[in-house]
Amino acid sequence: MITNSTKGSILIVDDIPSNLEMLFDFLTNSGFTVLVAEDGESAIARAEYAPPDLILLDILMPEMDGFETCRHLKVNELTKDIPVIFMTALSETVDKVKGLNLGAVDYITKPLQHEEVLARVELHLRLRKLTKTLQEQNLRLEEEITERKRIEEKIREQAALLDITTDAILVKDLNNQISFWNQGAEHLYGWKTTEAVGKNVTELLYRSETLSQLQNTNKILTKNGFWQGELSQINKQGQEIIVASRWTLMRDQDGQPQSILTVNTDITEKKQLESQFLRAQRLESIGTLAGGIAHDLNNILTPILTLSQLLQRTLPNTDERHQQMFKIIETNAKRGAALVKQVLQFARGDKGKRTIVQISHLFLEIEQIVKGTFPKSIEFYTNINPEIWPVIGDATQLHQLLVNLVVNARDAMPDGGTLSLCVENLFIDEHYARINLDAHVGPYLVISVTDTGTGMTSEIVDRIFEPFFTTKEIGKGTGLGLSTVRGIIKSHGGFVNVYSKVGKGTEFKVFLPAVEAMTTPLAENLELLKGNSECILVVDDETKILETTKITLQAFNYKVFTASNGIEAMAVYAQHQDEISVVLMDIMMPSMDGALTIRVLQKFNPLVKIIAISGLVPDDNLVNSAGVKAFISKPYTTRELLQTLDSILSQESSQEIPK
Repeated sequence: MITNSTKGSILIVDDIPSNLEMLFDFLTNSGFTVLVAEDGESAIARAEYAPPDLILLDILMPEMDGFETCRHLKVNELTKDIPVIFMTALSETVDKVKGLNLGAVDYITKPLQHEEVLARVELHLRLRKLTKTLQEQNLRLEEEITERKRIEEKIREQAALLDITTDAILVKDLNNQISFWNQGAEHLYGWKTTEAVGKNVTELLYRSETLSQLQNTNKILTKNGFWQGELSQINKQGQEIIVASRWTLMRDQDGQPQSILTVNTDITEKKQLESQFLRAQRLESIGTLAGGIAHDLNNILTPILTLSQLLQRTLPNTDERHQQMFKIIETNAKRGAALVKQVLQFARGDKGKRTIVQISHLFLEIEQIVKGTFPKSIEFYTNINPEIWPVIGDATQLHQLLVNLVVNARDAMPDGGTLSLCVENLFIDEHYARINLDAHVGPYLVISVTDTGTGMTSEIVDRIFEPFFTTKEIGKGTGLGLSTVRGIIKSHGGFVNVYSKVGKGTEFKVFLPAVEAMTTPLAENLELLKGNSECILVVDDETKILETTKITLQAFNYKVFTASNGIEAMAVYAQHQDEISVVLMDIMMPSMDGALTIRVLQKFNPLVKIIAISGLVPDDNLVNSAGVKAFISKPYTTRELLQTLDSILSQESSQEIPK
């Protein structure tokens, strides 16, 4: 039997004896009567036999977990009103909303802090006692005016205890007039108690367009005496906040509804993080699909591009009409390759060639494009901090990013408007990084592209970075512009925020990690050279790519062996190891992929020279391995292939020791 205690009785439920012992000693020393149970069934039995004032319930237990135990307690008439506080380890991911929906009043995170445990236990014991007191006092309100005043004063005195919680607690009458407003409500909404009491809660905390969310709450409240759910509200500054709200209907002595006790918990930050996470998951899924399609398209485009260039060189005497046809094939193959590259930048975050880039130089180029090609009805403004930090990145990709954004802004202003381009330095602190999944603490460069165009709805904003999604007419856009922008930003370690309002315009804010050094990118050597009868092993599971690559290399004075898979490549290399100078190795092959084949060839010859080829972004570990001297993306041009071969063979010649 539970003995009388001045502070109340507590039942602790935990399957770990050390936890039970620690809590038992602490709470007993704090003046509570304490009972313990090591599993859910024992806890339910003890609570039915002698209901405690409060239950501390561990979530993760064998056989019957804390959620199931709580569900049994809340459907039992003897135990349904006992406050349940869940205990969970900080490292455990649990559905807290599920626990609150089951009727729990709070969570305590392990490892337990004694002061926190004591504060929360005493708070909810007081809250339970206060609720009972409020109900008892309301029963006497009709009997005597003097007694009512005394009771109301007592309620206000007891309600002061609720100010130690961060939750917003308020009481309203059936006409929605606020009669009680605690300090938690002051902190959450910004309204002082003197400003809120007596006001209509609907007018104070809700926008007119969000009132529909309250349609069924009063029906449920009247029927069940309790309602809980999520609500969209506003604070004093007009900012939107999301709360987990719990309403309790208070009745008079005749059982008639009299007032409503509301407890609101701010979950705005939690909902923002959930939204970012779900959006990132959706984009990653789309990216995986797009990446697979891009790989197959690159395998198709590679022989088309290679043969179109080879035919122009090997058939120079054909008539002009046929030469023009060859050129059209080459041009359109390159356009297809560029389109696929945009998909890959979205899907895989292609890194490109990285140097230290000063964004102000790119802004000058963008300014020339805007002033030279955009309609005169669009006014263009720039605001560039002269001391902006540089970034490490691919200048070509960053240029493409800026072009896509300003062109997108132009298309959003068919009747003219204002286009603003701004760049500034920003140091992101821990608070900002905590509420944005993609941000990290450190220096960032912030590029803002703002237009006064048509704007977008929130539904469209959620989808604008998906590949092939476009609001433009058929034939006026591929839907890859903004997906490419996202891919470039992602590959540079940055993130983007979008703010838009229909009829007002749109702002894209691009955040790129900044650096402090400066350097000058190296110029590329574009010289095209023939081979010197060197022997090349070409490995690819695509027959057409094998054929076209072999024909091309032979046309430029190379000897060629081919293999259609990793096993065949090992056999050819073992037989002709002394002849083969370089191996062209496709990475994506069935059964035995390129990475495994490379490792086996390195066992044959640790000095083997390999050029890795793939239609996808390569793995850094593969590209940086000892045998891989270069990487070529599919579809590759004849110039890229020959230039890469010449570079590697030239290095080999320079390293030979004269006999």
